[in-house]
Amino acid sequence: MAQEIQLDLDQLRHAIQKEYHEVASTPDKGFHFIVGRPLAEKLGYDMSEVDQLPGSVVESFAGVGNPFALGSLKPGEIVADLGSGAGFDSILAMRQVGKTGRVIGVDMTPSMLEKARNNAESTGHNQIEFRQGYLEDLPIADDSVDVVISNGVFNLTPEKEAAFGEALRILKPGGRMQVADILVQVEVPESARNEVDLWTG
Repeated sequence: MAQEIQLDLDQLRHAIQKEYHEVASTPDKGFHFIVGRPLAEKLGYDMSEVDQLPGSVVESFAGVGNPFALGSLKPGEIVADLGSGAGFDSILAMRQVGKTGRVIGVDMTPSMLEKARNNAESTGHNQIEFRQGYLEDLPIADDSVDVVISNGVFNLTPEKEAAFGEALRILKPGGRMQVADILVQVEVPESARNEVDLWTG
């Protein structure tokens, strides 16, 4: 039987926002995880595409995998990027879906959203929209997107069933998910499951 998590969700969200505010505002600070171009290279992104992006788009990239390794997006598709951060994956997605496509990024950290909007503007992509919201309550209409992408974000919420339920809600019939994330193969001790600091990275 699964153990009940006693975390205060608002406290957890505040801690995550604090950490990723620093990733947005001071990406060179040094974190317990790799960010930026070195991370993109390590995760197998096409560096010829990455190198075409402005530095501000790349420097605050934080993820755990490459959702595009699961397949390229198609021209004209509508994409939701859940936990879009500073817009790195959203902008790469926009380049794939082209002028007839659209990307909606959702993030809960105001400084990341501000940076993502500036990054989209600097790259000339006006078919990207960034919205503030939570995985568990997405500000996106039912059955409205072709593809959900996400990179290292579902692991940050204890309400995973609600988050995946929301992702399925916004997908059109026949839509797909391309998610990179972290999985554990052993039961996590209750003491760790209720420790905010262990959820924030």
